[in-house]
Order: sequence, then structure tokens, then C-alpha cells
Amino acid sequence: MIDRDGNTYRVASPMIIANARALLAAGRGLLAAEAEKDVTLDLASVREVDSSALSVLFGLQRAAAARGLALSVANPPASLLSLAGLYGVAGSPPLA
Repeated sequence: MIDRDGNTYRVASPMIIANARALLAAGRGLLAAEAEKDVTLDLASVREVDSSALSVLFGLQRAAAARGLALSVANPPASLLSLAGLYGVAGSPPLA
């Protein structure tokens, strides 16, 4: 679901409602053990998203902030950017 490479976490599954709880739990588990201050969530392999992907991102952002970590999102799919724009949340978390 999420593979770790240093302080980069690569999501390797669809970010849809069926996977949302598991993705959030996996991400929180990784963040709980993170020693770096800057963490990148790489979404290059994500091919399918729905609005639950935003919930997962917000949950991971809160978990990172609680540990004093900065979370950024790399390679978001166009469909996620579209959803973030639709809901007016394109800047939080930072989608680069």
C-alpha cells in the first residue's frame, strides 16, 4: 500500500474509499517511526482517486504535524488536483 524509501513514502494503491482506512493506518504507522523532519508522500503510482483521498491526505497531515513533521505531496494525479480545486483545498496539504 505505502512503501518507504528514506523519508519518501510511495503510495502504490488506488486512493479510493475502499482503501482509505488502510492507507491512513499505514501512513500513520510510518509517520510514528519517522526520524526526519521533512516527509514526502509520492503519489506517482496512484492511478485512481476519489474524494476520500483528500481525507487520507488531511489525516496524514494532522499525524505529521502532531509529531512536528512537515508533509508535502509529490506527483499528485490530475484527478486529485481537480478534486482539491473543486473543494477549495488545493494548498493544504501542499500538492507539488
